[in-house]
Amino acid sequence: MITTLSHPWHRGLLLLVGLLAPGFALAAESHMPALGGIRLEFILFAATLLGVALFHHYTMWISLGGLAAVLISKYLFVDDFSLLHHLLGSAGHEGEWRVLLNLIGLLFGFAILAKHFEESELPQILPKYLPNDWKGGFVLLVMIFVISAFLDNIAAAMIGGAIAFVVFNKRVHIGYLAAIVAASNAGGSGSVVGDTTTTLMWIDGVNPLHVLHAYVAAGVALVLFGLVASFQQDKYQRIVKDAPVGIAIEWHRLAVVGFILVMAIATNYFLDFPAIGVWVAILLGALVVKTPWQELKNATGGTIFLMGLVTCASLMPVDELPPASWLTTFFLGFVSAVFDNIPLTKLCLEQGGYDWGVLAYAVGFGGSMLWFGSSAGVALSNMYPESRSAVQWVRHGWHVPVAYVVSFFVMLALVGWEPHAPHKETFVEAPAPVVAAPSAS
Repeated sequence: MITTLSHPWHRGLLLLVGLLAPGFALAAESHMPALGGIRLEFILFAATLLGVALFHHYTMWISLGGLAAVLISKYLFVDDFSLLHHLLGSAGHEGEWRVLLNLIGLLFGFAILAKHFEESELPQILPKYLPNDWKGGFVLLVMIFVISAFLDNIAAAMIGGAIAFVVFNKRVHIGYLAAIVAASNAGGSGSVVGDTTTTLMWIDGVNPLHVLHAYVAAGVALVLFGLVASFQQDKYQRIVKDAPVGIAIEWHRLAVVGFILVMAIATNYFLDFPAIGVWVAILLGALVVKTPWQELKNATGGTIFLMGLVTCASLMPVDELPPASWLTTFFLGFVSAVFDNIPLTKLCLEQGGYDWGVLAYAVGFGGSMLWFGSSAGVALSNMYPESRSAVQWVRHGWHVPVAYVVSFFVMLALVGWEPHAPHKETFVEAPAPVVAAPSAS
């Protein structure tokens, strides 16, 4: 295990956070210490990310330790800070409880969904329909991409991971795992029901058609990272050629899987809370099939880890982004690999002036560059613990950041940068009329 900062990737992470943090306008005045213009919260957050990268066997404890350190610094140096207000909301601030509770429900719920899908025996017969060489791996990535267009990217990644576990005989290359996450994030980037960030845009008033051209970049990226990852996987472990004999699909279990997905989409559309639909469907499905409740225990560590990291990211004092431009959006893709893309998207919506399709692709796909950069990656790591190494993820999944850069500029060349006007009115209180004092007579 690497325990020094000599590795160029480690120095790069520190450099990235150090360069980006001062580029944000920081929160209201406080007595928070700063080093070189970088406030203590950013330094603690960078240290947490570095700890996750170095000691991937202890990610949950590092995440919780980093959160505790940030909270202590807030209470020591920010006079009006309240964790309760941060979570539940207060005047002029929307609390984080909805995002966190929804994410908890989805991570646990989709762990059960993936197990239902695995036990339905459908993955066992898929080798009959997938090509026998590298093309089989590529077709599977395309399937994940398509599924994610109308389903949350967490579920798409979990379903893809469950299929890969079977068709590759339990030997899945880390580069291919990175591609599974990238396919799920890319597939959701152009659909307002396929990713939390695009759903957030939709709820805030962005026209769904204004994010659709994200698929220009997403499609190019899929071809680039998909081909490389498929060759990696084929060399590491070729797809199983023949399905086992005598396999019978458990259609009632597949029906529960379908019911969970339908309820997730419905409650996401009507309530902006897909976790409610997922758990209603799971509990109703438990009346029909045996539910693998043991998966909740298996998903606990990864879920706590992500909750700690997302909460820590939401506490960063970011009030304003640099001026909206294609260059800012391009770098936001890299920021989303280490910084929660939900608060980034909220800031962009408040600021306005972005090309929403370009932004949706950048913040949606950018999290694929690191395993903890998106909830889909964290969820998949519960199934494949060996993926919890940032160094190995970057080393073997190098094709994901390369695909991001190339496809981003292909999108700019084909559709350009067309910033949209503010999609909601901003009301400014008019100044009170000045009344001249009566003259003395």
